[in-house]
Amino acid sequence: MGISQMERLGIGSNRFSKMVVSFLIAFFLLYMLSLAYRSSTFDLIGEFARAHVTGEMAGNVSRASESEDKHSSHPERVVVDKLLGGLLAPGFDEESCISRYQSSLCRRISPHKPSSYLASKLRKYEELHKRCGPHTESYNRTLEELSSSHVNGTADCNYVVWTPANGLGNRIISTASSFLYALLTNRVLLVDLGTDMANVFCEPFPNTSWLLPMDFPLSNQFYGLRSGNAQSYGQLLKNNNMNISTVSQPPPFLYLYLSFNNDEYDKLFYKDQNQGFLQNVPWLILKSDQYFAPYLFLIPSFQQELDKLFPDKETVFHHLVRYLFHPSNQAWGLITRFYQSYLASADQRIGLQVRVFNRKASPIKVVLEQILGCFQKEKLLPQVDEEKHIAPPSKNRTSRAVTIASLYPEYYESIKNVYWMRPTVNGDVIGVYQPSHEEAQQFGNNIHNIKAWAEINILSLSDVLVTSSWSTFGYVAQGLGGLKPWILYVPTGGQSNDQPCPRAMSMEPCFHFPPNYYQNSSTRRRLDTVSPAPHIRQCEDASTGIKLVND
Repeated sequence: MGISQMERLGIGSNRFSKMVVSFLIAFFLLYMLSLAYRSSTFDLIGEFARAHVTGEMAGNVSRASESEDKHSSHPERVVVDKLLGGLLAPGFDEESCISRYQSSLCRRISPHKPSSYLASKLRKYEELHKRCGPHTESYNRTLEELSSSHVNGTADCNYVVWTPANGLGNRIISTASSFLYALLTNRVLLVDLGTDMANVFCEPFPNTSWLLPMDFPLSNQFYGLRSGNAQSYGQLLKNNNMNISTVSQPPPFLYLYLSFNNDEYDKLFYKDQNQGFLQNVPWLILKSDQYFAPYLFLIPSFQQELDKLFPDKETVFHHLVRYLFHPSNQAWGLITRFYQSYLASADQRIGLQVRVFNRKASPIKVVLEQILGCFQKEKLLPQVDEEKHIAPPSKNRTSRAVTIASLYPEYYESIKNVYWMRPTVNGDVIGVYQPSHEEAQQFGNNIHNIKAWAEINILSLSDVLVTSSWSTFGYVAQGLGGLKPWILYVPTGGQSNDQPCPRAMSMEPCFHFPPNYYQNSSTRRRLDTVSPAPHIRQCEDASTGIKLVND
């Protein structure tokens, strides 16, 4: 359009310029308004998404609670209990350990509340650990004791140093026991996790670390720590004819060997009259693969304190393991991805842990018969309908998600096929899942331990749990979940039996190899022939073992 044409249309150059400017201003204002609207909309969408995730998790729990049968007695997860009834302390950096305060979103609220005395004791311990933890002035001063031949009395902190033995389950139950001993004796617990346990757990105590510094002077001796060690407490007693009063000056450190193969001198640790001497030793280096907490309840000088800490005797490990062990962010990612993919929408979650110690003595076919017999006898899963190919429509259909934790894939494949090939008699939908199958336990492998820790936590999210006899892996899962499991007796004689999985009497782990005498008796009595206390019983899955139960 030329100038002459513009003039004929009555559009002057000055007027045209004003129109262009007005148009640009209007366009700019509209653009800014759209950005503001879009931003507020996104904020609303974000808030809705967060509310939806929380609501969906709560809704899943509510649906599970509505469809619970007699096998699940936990209350609904209606209110998120981030601090687990006062067990945990507030104030941690949540991003550094997301699971610490978010694990309660995936689990039901535990009906087992920690005593106010236990919560108070833990807060006091946290202050002690902060004051005496690695590289503090008190730690450095106590470290100087190690260069002396005897205690000089200048240290104001005492320590128990935990060192690893055997697999992940053994390590967790023995660490929990060591922490309980530290609580009872006013010691600080430090742990030597090693490279294969890196990034498995979060730090449990606020504003400090429980990791033993790599430059600890005795670290190079830990690997050879075994029964009969020259610096062990057992050897010290043996050298002095089991009379500790003849030792004039306590040493700056002693080894406590409390693993399954300790000898009769090592086991004298559990005698009450020897505890007074140990109180004067600044450094106790402890090695164990056992849940030795039950025997601490039989030491008279500890009993009153333990009664106040744990009026409910079968919750000792339940509280200790939830307090100490939180999955690292890497492990928590594995857990939550599996949970959201396979478990979150299920009405009921069932965990099955299969641990076979000798595959030749326990053939796959026989173990599978035992598992299916367990499901049917205890009515943990419905039977399949051999006459039909399609289940009739039902408004009350229940979805059940079965998680199988095993080193081997065969049990998962067989059970999955049972519920894939035929419908269930009541129309329930059964999904069967297995996070991994490593084929063999891999000692010293960091990724293997992270995956194992993830699977323990996944099992602990179950409403119903079946664990294998003697398995510490299963013990940890039942403790985290607050579950009283059915104990699968893995057959070793080539055939299954008619009692495949009796119910455990408590959710406490078993102390497999305790001393065979009772403290208060003038004559030694075997623990497998007499109950030394109302809350101590012989284990269901280990005739030599003892466990804590309610009176």
